[in-house]
Amino acid sequence: MRVRRRGLRIGSALLVTGALVLSGCDSTGSRPAPSPSVSPTPSRTFTAGAPGAGDAYFPSYGNGGYDVGRYVVKVRYDPAKDRLTGTTTVQATATADLSTFNLDLVGLTVSAITVDGAPATHRRERNELVIKPASGLVNGNGFVAEIAYEGVPKPLKNETLGDGGFLHTPDGAIALGQPESASTWFPVNDHPSDKATYDFEITVPDGLTAVSNGVPGGKASTAGWTTWKWSEKSPMVSYLSTMVIGEFRVTTSTHRGKPVYSAVAIAANGSADSAIAETTKVADYLETVFGPYPFDAYGGVVVSDSRISYALETQSRPVYSAGFFRQGSNTAVVAHELAHQWFGDSVSLGTWEDIWLNEGFATYAEWLWTEHTRNSTAKEAFDNRYARAPEKMWKTPPGKPGAKELFSESVYQRGAMTLHALRVSVGDKTFFEIVKTWAAEKRNGTATTAEFVALAERISGKQLDQLFDAWLYGTKKPALPKRL
Repeated sequence: MRVRRRGLRIGSALLVTGALVLSGCDSTGSRPAPSPSVSPTPSRTFTAGAPGAGDAYFPSYGNGGYDVGRYVVKVRYDPAKDRLTGTTTVQATATADLSTFNLDLVGLTVSAITVDGAPATHRRERNELVIKPASGLVNGNGFVAEIAYEGVPKPLKNETLGDGGFLHTPDGAIALGQPESASTWFPVNDHPSDKATYDFEITVPDGLTAVSNGVPGGKASTAGWTTWKWSEKSPMVSYLSTMVIGEFRVTTSTHRGKPVYSAVAIAANGSADSAIAETTKVADYLETVFGPYPFDAYGGVVVSDSRISYALETQSRPVYSAGFFRQGSNTAVVAHELAHQWFGDSVSLGTWEDIWLNEGFATYAEWLWTEHTRNSTAKEAFDNRYARAPEKMWKTPPGKPGAKELFSESVYQRGAMTLHALRVSVGDKTFFEIVKTWAAEKRNGTATTAEFVALAERISGKQLDQLFDAWLYGTKKPALPKRL
């Protein structure tokens, strides 16, 4: 997840014309077979969709009553005026009989909405866009909403976790952040439980580069503007979407038949280029540990804006602060963000309480990478943290950290220690079988801690409640792990 820059320590679409193919995603991110349309009947009662996804930590995040299958996002941004205009098409399936449904949208002004081609009315309730279709949406039916909007985009203010979302920069813009950010530049169900595929068209003045997620679809220029196309066909969590606009040193290639696209801010030093050039090398090593790389593209983006002091595992193309590379070619942070492509991106959390499943795995991947590069072993990393961890880390359970400690040292470091304790307890062969099976069985879906524990017990044949209770939920320093 988010790695804040403190040395190596952790602180912290194309609009489809003609026929539209509707496809929803179930709770695992997989696509169900189309079901027959259900016609409204007088006996149906249509009710308002929920204004939140029901997350215990962030009750207002996301929305209920529907499941998005695909977003088609077309935006035009003028940095000179700091003004964005856009049209977003949402292809979704109703999961209840809906009289209204909500999307998350911050600040921007909506000019028109249609649902299934018919004009719809709307109202704003702070960051909620409440849409009322011309007729009720029937449970099980697909629908298409198209929203046109414009305005001066702003970041989201979060006193606990820091601001996230759209940032205007001297040469363009950066849309980035966690746990929410997408709603600052397009209407979205902004919660990780609702994964979808994405197509982006980003139009900017000639001379600027616009980078986003997935496979590059080329660019086209007209009348002083260039449109950049990107497509992410694997289900993606909304906070993993990104848009970075500016002047960059761009490198492109292919690796194992997949495109590699990386962009480094002009102001960043050469160490950043060297580190990002190692992306495919690091990914190839992680494949040996976690299984096949889960996406259709590789790459990275380095930004130089001082407000971005972290790295984020934006799907298929992580974004890094240039500060990570001021002291040299830091590939540990690259290993961390690339590990997230498996754990956090492909296998995503269903609720924010399970954040350790993202950060613990990514931090442990750093330890494995440093062992692979012969700098230190994973055991040494574990022993060092076990001996020197501050008392607060032991008092903050990574399996239930609370919203204010979502990006705490406990979630990252103690999360990784939990995995090492599991490795010691079940042995290397079984541990790495657990890890690969977890990545394979949960690919493109969401997951919970309970599911991980159950899988670990199934593969190891051992009862592991005591181990996980101590390392994930205890508030005292656990005893050193032993082989079971």
